[in-house]
Amino acid sequence: MPNDIRICDKCKHMKLKTALPKLQAIAPDADVKVACKSYCGPCSRFAFIFINGRYVTGATEDEAIEKAKKYVKK
Repeated sequence: MPNDIRICDKCKHMKLKTALPKLQAIAPDADVKVACKSYCGPCSRFAFIFINGRYVTGATEDEAIEKAKKYVKK
């Protein structure tokens, strides 16, 4: 089963142009979906990624991606 990764296109802390290639590198089989996740409270304060049923947050985009690595299905 492929990895399910979702990111918000309205998040102020994530840049789609840089985040998408990084996420595809850590999970090449992932179906990365880009849309609002209705997670606006934390989204306004942190970068976040929804990966395989878990919300992962970080102070920066890179920190969130680093934390998300441990939830990637191999």
